[in-house]
Amino acid sequence: MTLAGIDFARLYREHMAAAGRTPMRADDWDARAAQAGKRLTHGGYADAFIARMDLTDCDSLLDVGCGNGALCLPLAARLRRIVALDYSPAMLDALRADAHAQGADNIDARLCAWEDDWSAIPACDIAIASRSMHVADMADALAKLHAKARRRVYLTHRTGGYGVPLDIVQALEHRRPPPPDHLYVLNLLHGMGLQPRVDYLDGGGAALVTEFDDLLRRTVRALGPLDADQQARLRRWHERQPPLRMLPRRWAFIRWETARD
Repeated sequence: MTLAGIDFARLYREHMAAAGRTPMRADDWDARAAQAGKRLTHGGYADAFIARMDLTDCDSLLDVGCGNGALCLPLAARLRRIVALDYSPAMLDALRADAHAQGADNIDARLCAWEDDWSAIPACDIAIASRSMHVADMADALAKLHAKARRRVYLTHRTGGYGVPLDIVQALEHRRPPPPDHLYVLNLLHGMGLQPRVDYLDGGGAALVTEFDDLLRRTVRALGPLDADQQARLRRWHERQPPLRMLPRRWAFIRWETARD
């Protein structure tokens, strides 16, 4: 069998089902917006993402999964128009408040999810999706991004693994595979006749975890809900570890040209 004979769209959906992971709900992100505040809008990751963008001959941007504006707010002064999409009302409220505070009146924030009808979403010179592509149907999401970008697309996707140390996975006897990684994205784009380029970004530095509740929250985010036995196993694992535990993050930065005027 050749690569052309592999249905990567189907394999991705099957892998997502096997991993037992579904995209976070809007109210989950609403809660994070209330808890995290400014921590979601700053950091080296956003700077590294923007530094890799080419804004030549571009004056509009579509930011899909914009959150509270980690990327579109710093770019507002460099572009004429920004359309920012998210399915979390609280994240959009935070974005609008910060945009107003910095005098950025060119950001059009809209409540919209990947699965929604995008027919009313305008095409822009550039489309971006930063750490927002944990989706049920990757082929559909990539097609939507490509269709709405006149010149270029930039996205980041997880590079593999569980998001927590492997010895935690083993201690919990977690049997499911990790979620699909960026290799699905590259193969799907290849199947679309595109030639993507890939780079790798630090996701904002390794997190130092000292408290069990923080470790539990991060583990549930990475692996899904834990039953009582697994939570007890995680607590025993935590009690045997040094005071600080590093959980590194790494993202694939993927870009391609659309060349549509």
